[in-house]
Amino acid sequence: MEQTARPQNEPRLDWGAVAPQARAAMLALERYVHDAGLPPKLVELVKIRASQLNGCAYCLDMHTKDARLIGESEQRLYAVAVWREAPFFSETERAALAWTEALTRMDNGVPDALYEELTRHFTSAEIVALTAAVVAINGWNRWAVSMRTPPGSYRPDLAR
Repeated sequence: MEQTARPQNEPRLDWGAVAPQARAAMLALERYVHDAGLPPKLVELVKIRASQLNGCAYCLDMHTKDARLIGESEQRLYAVAVWREAPFFSETERAALAWTEALTRMDNGVPDALYEELTRHFTSAEIVALTAAVVAINGWNRWAVSMRTPPGSYRPDLAR
């Protein structure tokens, strides 16, 4: 059966409506991350960086809006993609962003030196929470990119 290609910006399907249990599982992981006590701005930076790497326009739109809502600066939001070169991030944030990149790309595994750096800034429980945050956003990115969730529609005032 021959199918015609859809335009790149046309949504494929509403996966959450088709599989509400899958959406509920994703939301449960998201609740764990939210309740784990990591600084909210750090979590948003992690979500933004992973979404940049994964090319997820919907999640970038969402998490930059959420970050602004909790007081993140425009300067830092613009610099997340070049965090290594920008002086606006703490050593703790840099460790978290490096961890995010390693777990998102997974092309060379996760180096011991990177983990050791992480342990200088985070407790074991925080490392688990940070890892869960990276796992969650990578999952959301894969849903949004594969199902072509249209960016620009997210409204933080309706999400709370």
